[in-house]
Amino acid sequence: MRYLIFVIALLFGMPQAAFAAGGSNLDLDEANIDLADKVSLRNGAKLFVDYCLNCHSAELMRYSRIGQDLDMTDEELIAELLPANGKIGDTMEIVMQPKEAAQWFGTAPPDLSVLMRVRGEDWVYSYLRAFYRDESRPWGVNNSVFKDVAMPHALWELQGLQEAVVETHTDEDGHERETITGFKLVEPGSLSPEAYDNAVRDLVNFMAYVSEPSKMQRLALGKWVLGFLFIFLILVYMLKKEYWKDIR
Repeated sequence: MRYLIFVIALLFGMPQAAFAAGGSNLDLDEANIDLADKVSLRNGAKLFVDYCLNCHSAELMRYSRIGQDLDMTDEELIAELLPANGKIGDTMEIVMQPKEAAQWFGTAPPDLSVLMRVRGEDWVYSYLRAFYRDESRPWGVNNSVFKDVAMPHALWELQGLQEAVVETHTDEDGHERETITGFKLVEPGSLSPEAYDNAVRDLVNFMAYVSEPSKMQRLALGKWVLGFLFIFLILVYMLKKEYWKDIR
């Protein structure tokens, strides 16, 4: 019995240990998204189409599914999300070919269908707010969450441009190290910092929905399943007592 408990604990502990070993020491900001907020999801969908879908696809998601889940009519889908000559039943593909993308960016931008399940909501939220000016990079920007990333700052018109606040300290070996401790906005965008954070939160919310569109339905169904199992457990226990009362 003790061996069985040890094996179960080991199996449950392995994923966490592997994640900790391969994870980052970054202090990520909490996204605090809400998949039940359809206003946020619709705004995030619009931002995704306007700023992300030019380079990144989401080929596992169809526009028709978005309309169904976000209570959007066909007319709203066509006006707000669909590309020119697009059809409601299409998936969220892009025209740019991987070979062309690799020539322009050095690597083909990944499909974003399940990115949130790989990176996590807090990582993406922090990443989209961590671009800073760096003239040494091909696109003139770098990112403190993903250093030397090949992606340009697609949302710079909304956020503006910021510079990194750097502090120098000496490590245990006596070497000087530079650490980014914050950012200073040097060229304002069309949104205030607070409005930009909210816009990124909406975008992350939509990307989390795209990564698992049925999550809300699954969670709602899970409550009924747990309720059924609880009632079934009571019935099984009562049945067990009925069978064993004569034996005892």
